[in-house]
Amino acid sequence: MHTIRPSRPEDGPRVVEIWRLAVDATHDFLAPADRAAIEQDVRGFLPAAPLWLATDERDVALGFMLLDGAKMEALFIEPAHHGRGIGSALVAHALALHPVLETDVNEQNAQAVGFYLRLGFTETGRSTLDGQGRAYPLIHLRCSLAP
Repeated sequence: MHTIRPSRPEDGPRVVEIWRLAVDATHDFLAPADRAAIEQDVRGFLPAAPLWLATDERDVALGFMLLDGAKMEALFIEPAHHGRGIGSALVAHALALHPVLETDVNEQNAQAVGFYLRLGFTETGRSTLDGQGRAYPLIHLRCSLAP
């Protein structure tokens, strides 16, 4: 059983740990220098970002989501908890807040692409570069609860 709640300042180290573990498990396509640069950026902003956390019965974060309005900017689940419905629950929470939800996913992250497609997201476009201008293509996705 898990609960979804807003993040608090003391969650900062845990969300960075989740990010690191998840990226190491799913983003093997990143060049080592890019991986290190991205982590430096993440350590600078993620702990203070307004996140939604999925927590266990002891209030330990298992995954997190960053929303910017109706755009899901990040969704990361600790790899030990993949496949347990945590990511789906966070997406459902986002859709309850925003019935039309958009996100981007790295094209090389086949696991994440499949996850979003299974949840009903559809491709709306592509970019050859990621949001920081690096050569990691993105797929732009949208999910709508509206008929």
